[in-house]
Amino acid sequence: MESFTEDHSKALLAKEWLVKVDSQSSTPYLFKFAYSSVDLTTCILVTDTKTAWAEVLTSNQFARRWRICNNLSISPLPDTDDEESWRDRHLTLLGSAHSLGGFPGLALELEKPTFGDLALELECNNWKWRWEPTFLGPKVSAEIISKHLIMPLISVNHLAFSSSDVLGDLVPGDLEKATDKVGRTARRTVDIHIKNALSRPRVATTLRRMTAMFNFLPELPAIIIDTGNPDLRAPSADEISSPKIPARYLEHKPHIHPPWPKQSLIQDYDMEPLPKPTPHNMPQQEDSATESESEGAVPKQRTLLASPTPSHQLRASGQSPSASLSKDASPALSGRSRSRTEAPASESDSSLVRPNKKPKHPKGSDNDDSEEERKRRAAAIKSGAVAKRGTRQPLKRGGKRF
Repeated sequence: MESFTEDHSKALLAKEWLVKVDSQSSTPYLFKFAYSSVDLTTCILVTDTKTAWAEVLTSNQFARRWRICNNLSISPLPDTDDEESWRDRHLTLLGSAHSLGGFPGLALELEKPTFGDLALELECNNWKWRWEPTFLGPKVSAEIISKHLIMPLISVNHLAFSSSDVLGDLVPGDLEKATDKVGRTARRTVDIHIKNALSRPRVATTLRRMTAMFNFLPELPAIIIDTGNPDLRAPSADEISSPKIPARYLEHKPHIHPPWPKQSLIQDYDMEPLPKPTPHNMPQQEDSATESESEGAVPKQRTLLASPTPSHQLRASGQSPSASLSKDASPALSGRSRSRTEAPASESDSSLVRPNKKPKHPKGSDNDDSEEERKRRAAAIKSGAVAKRGTRQPLKRGGKRF
């Protein structure tokens, strides 16, 4: 069995469609048949408007199948000329049966396929024939159906709606002229032809109504002649009304608190970092020799961060920030703060208290004073008359620096 080619498709373009209905499945089958009297080959195209099948038979294959279908001897005739004449007569008979006049006299039955994808058995009065076409595939099937069925139907439909005469009343000559005119125009510009054939309101709405009727839609669309020109301009921003908020939402609108300021709350207070003590302004205490010089700075900063007092409250009360800080200091710090003098009132409220510098003692008398002080303390310890102080603080080496 030979394959179906483009040449076979072109040979079938000039053939008419033949229709047979399978009584068991109520499926209509459309046939196109062609044969060649030169090489005695034949081909058939079958479709159910959804799928396409085709079969091509050579001269030997045709003769063998005819003999099998009619229970004849498979072996050919001894004489070659007689065999070729026999094949030509039976092929012409098969071609006559596949015509508009002879095809209605054939009975169609679907059988189980042996070689192909579909088995169609045709039976006449005294002979039988069997087609077993194969599936052409989805792509080739679509091309075949479009070229052989859909496009011609669109052109004939255009001819029927565009002609001023009723096609059924035209004589064959006039109908051929009208068909040729539409066909020549269509093949020059196929795209414009399809547009003109299906864009007319009368044709488009008639096709729409037929589609709805054919598929059992309950509401059938009307056929119209004039569609009018709708306004296709997009609405502008001024024409689009913003959605109104109901009054009940406006009455019960929740109160939204303003956001906190971005700056930290600590910046609202007049706080400045304590100055780093230097050897010149570092206060010297005579009664705490075991404490380091940076011990007083760290607790002041912790106390300041723990309980800040706004500067405007201090101004209202007439107190300076240094006085407020001295009240919150620990007992250990209060002893040390007594030896320091308060800053003058002329200084800024936001500045911290700075201790006054003690007058420097002469270098020569430092050693004498320290020696006398040591002897006096030693004598006091022996006599038990040492003044009681608070708990001695441990000696800290190298305090934290901020």
